[in-house]
Formats: sequence, structure tokens, C-alpha cells
Amino acid sequence: MAATNGVNGAPQQSKDKVFLIWGGEGWVAGHLKALLEQQNEKVFTTIVRMENRESVLAELDRVKPTHVLNCAGCTGRPNVDWCEDNKEQTIRSNVIGTLNLTDCCFLKGIHITVFATGCIYAYDKIHRPGGEGYLETDPANFDGSYYSATKSKVEEIMIAYSNCLILRLRMPVSDDLHPRSFVTKISKYPRVVDIPNSNTILHDLLPCAILLASANDTGVYNFTNPGAISHNQVLSLFKKHVRPDFEWKNFTEEEQSKILKAGRSNCELNSTKLVKRMKDFGVEVKDVHMAYDECFQRMKAKGIK
Repeated sequence: MAATNGVNGAPQQSKDKVFLIWGGEGWVAGHLKALLEQQNEKVFTTIVRMENRESVLAELDRVKPTHVLNCAGCTGRPNVDWCEDNKEQTIRSNVIGTLNLTDCCFLKGIHITVFATGCIYAYDKIHRPGGEGYLETDPANFDGSYYSATKSKVEEIMIAYSNCLILRLRMPVSDDLHPRSFVTKISKYPRVVDIPNSNTILHDLLPCAILLASANDTGVYNFTNPGAISHNQVLSLFKKHVRPDFEWKNFTEEEQSKILKAGRSNCELNSTKLVKRMKDFGVEVKDVHMAYDECFQRMKAKGIK
């Protein structure tokens, strides 16, 4: 557990943790806040713009957090295609803002966890579907969308900060049909591609994020459930447990590209580092297929259709 001492980002030990969630009105932020409250942790949220340095510093001085959880950023509405036409705003948030907040936390000796993205890779000759997944140390190879391009470049810089933990989420899913959930999105598309991908089941992994942050871990983690699962496999489980009458149609990547402004990342991340670290806490990270099955069973039990 850490408190700030304001000396070159170095934490000092303290009994009391204080969490401050940036992007406090967001989807993932809401889940984190609820989890921390369930754990009786002291938690605050903020919607201060990350790029406004004076406002960021003032907020850090006001709340005096030991840990910042950065869930803010620009993903685009309704999807990342938005970033193609709003590059300046995307830069302001995903580049200037993210780095500014990380730097301010460093100067004040505050640990920061950044909820980043694993959508910076694409399958290639070495990393094929069903084969070897990308490691945290592999250089990004996907810049087919402006969103992904900004994210990969920022990570390269941000990793130099000694107070920073970077968690790469992919296609996050919650135990409901929230509009931001990957399942909600693909269940509403008229057609979907069928490609294996790494996914982040929030129910399983957000508690891991709190453990890593509380332990002051730093560096990069592929923050996904082990393995990869295709869109058809996801929707088949959805049909089995949640919506028995659900039907869907497929189309190819080439057909998909004709209706999108930006490319989409398809890849599998190697989550061995995360799985190994969680064993130190006595936590098992479930395989993505098992995690999805249990997720949909929880949805069914809640009466979600």
C-alpha cells in the first residue's frame, strides 16, 4: 500500500489506501467503483479532463489519492471509426491527456493504473489464429485505425514511468447487456466476422486489477482471459444460456472492410504473465471459454435476455 511523498514518483508505505478513478462516469469506472466499495476501500471518482494540467494537479491535491485508476480516454461513438474524423480530439485525450495524468501522478509519488488496449496487434505469419499469442514485449504491429495508432505510441512512451501499471484490455464484456459490452455490440450487428480473439471478462479480471494496483505493480500486462474465442463461439454460448431464439449471420473480413472507415484488430494476447502473477495472490484466471460460459450463466440467473 502506498501514499504519496512527491519525490520522483517514489511511494511511501501507509496503512490507508485512497483510490481515485479518472473517467468516473464511464462503464469500466462504474464497475471498479462498485468493487472497491464492496471491499470497503476509500474511493473517489472524477471527470476532470486529463489534458488540463492545472486541473489535474489541483484534483490530486484535493483528493490526495495513493492510487489513481485511469479509465478515461477516447474510444469514439458509436465506435473507433469516429476517431478517424476527430484526430485532434483523439490526440488530446489518448495522447496528451494520458501522458499528462501519468506525469502528474509521477511527480506526486502516486501509483497509476492505466486501462489501455490490446488492440495494437494483428495476426501475422508468426502469430496465427490458434497459435502463439503476442507477449507484452512484442512491438505493436497494427495501426489500421487511428485509435490503435495513438494507443500503441502512447504505451511506448508511458512504459518509462516507474509509477505506472498498464493493463491491456480487449473486447471487454460485462455480466449484462451494457451498450459498451462486446457481446451487446456483436449481438446487434446484422452480420459478424468469425475470428478468434482475446477477450476481457470484467467479472473475472477487474478484481485482479485492484490486486495489482494495491501491490504497486508496474509495467505492462496483457489483461485478458487465457486463450482466444471466435465471434461464433461467443454467440453460440449466448444463444445457449441467454437467448435461445437468437440467430446471426456471418460475413468475411473483406466484406466487413467495405462498411468500416477504419480497420479492426484481430489477435490473441498471451496472458501467461498475468496468470502467473495472480497465482501469487491465490487467484485463478479462467480460460476465456469457461469465463464466457459462466458469464452467460450469471446473466441467465439475473433474467437478462
